[in-house]
Amino acid sequence: MADKHRINFEPVDIEMEVGEDEYILDAAFRQGIHLMHGCREGRCSACKSFVLDGDIEMDNYSTFACNESETEEGLVLLCRSTAYSDCTIELLNFDEDELLSGIPIQDVRTRVVAIEPLTKDIVSLRLQPAEPAVYEFKPGQYSELTIPGTEERRSFSMATTQSTPDQVEFLIKKYPGGKFATLLEDGITVGDEIALTGPYGSFTLKDGHVLPLVFIGGGAGMAPLLSLLRHMVETGNTRRVHFYYGARTPPDLFYLDEILELGKGLVDFTFVACLSESLHPPVQGAITVEEGNVTDVVRRLEPALGKSEVYLCGPPPMVDAALELLEESNTPHDQIFYDKFTSPAFD
Repeated sequence: MADKHRINFEPVDIEMEVGEDEYILDAAFRQGIHLMHGCREGRCSACKSFVLDGDIEMDNYSTFACNESETEEGLVLLCRSTAYSDCTIELLNFDEDELLSGIPIQDVRTRVVAIEPLTKDIVSLRLQPAEPAVYEFKPGQYSELTIPGTEERRSFSMATTQSTPDQVEFLIKKYPGGKFATLLEDGITVGDEIALTGPYGSFTLKDGHVLPLVFIGGGAGMAPLLSLLRHMVETGNTRRVHFYYGARTPPDLFYLDEILELGKGLVDFTFVACLSESLHPPVQGAITVEEGNVTDVVRRLEPALGKSEVYLCGPPPMVDAALELLEESNTPHDQIFYDKFTSPAFD
């Protein structure tokens, strides 16, 4: 059995146990401590923290996320850090209200109940928890699904909420040659079992916040935004929501009817489909359509962007462009929410 050590987090005065066979961030997840995190692969800097005391080693991380001079100063990435003694760590990024309100990580055996193509490259995958029978998560979070027949995992956001405990929906973009995508086309069928681990991520609505909301999404990034919308309707949330969704052409849009229906249950809601390549064939129904990249449309229609909380989810180029726009508009960093999870492959 691996040796155990105690970690004390400052300035929040939280203690936890960690083994020498696990990363510090994973140990926190296991115990329901919701530390800031992003990719969980040592590629971003969301979990960067300062070691005040103790023996910690890092492995398999990008020097872009934590460079040599930072490591010499005592900075580490918790997602790639192993403790070999009792340690004191100063958290540089944290939300005190959420630290102890996280949901412990669960390993869930699920069964495929539906696979439905939504566009030429977006698929709805619905899973039913089998053991345990209920999977707990917060709207906006994501899970890791194990590719059947392998030990590899892929990260996907949930599109549903706890209102449908018997089914968890994922929206998955198919990339040519992607392992998971290939199995969705020919390999995974209704009744098959898929192992799920989660929940992860901090892409959640914050209790007590009142600023207007701007959602910016594209591709499979629809999933967590749809989960947040469903949650807002279910809980009677009265915050204003402007939802901008980027796609290439009208056939790349989906779930429009449900989005409009959800909007009827909100106090002040608008949805804008932003089409970058073609407006034809025309979009049916009462959908507002704008031509151009989603970030260009947001720049044009949201002059007070800096006075909103902004949620981003979509392809990395879209997220990067949106972050540049938010920097231009002087949007405070604590009003910007996105999860930079990545995968070994595109799927």
